[in-house]
Amino acid sequence: MMNSPLKSARGLGSAKDGTHHWMVQRLTAVALIPLVLWFVYGIASNFSADYVSVVQWIALPWNTVLLVGFVAAGFWHSALGVQVVLEDYVADEFRKVSLLVISKLLHALLGLAAIIAVLKISFGN
Repeated sequence: MMNSPLKSARGLGSAKDGTHHWMVQRLTAVALIPLVLWFVYGIASNFSADYVSVVQWIALPWNTVLLVGFVAAGFWHSALGVQVVLEDYVADEFRKVSLLVISKLLHALLGLAAIIAVLKISFGN
């Protein structure tokens, strides 16, 4: 290892979390491949359908599970990607941390709202 004692004392060395972050981002990307294909197929097959037909399609158990998985994987993958961009391109530490917190909260709230909407459609009002 090429760390100097001063760097270790300041805590500026590796946080040893990069590999996990990279792996989770790749796993969500791989999970999104079949989910996006299924979603595009579902949208295309219901393109000219009326509202009631689309709600019935979403309410099918398999479609509900896949749609919740699509939303969860999509928001998680997006949050990880935005985190990397913010960490790499925002120099001011306070601004970086603030934007990271805001980003995580927005991704969590919007993802949760989307999942609740899917479940509400699936289980009825």
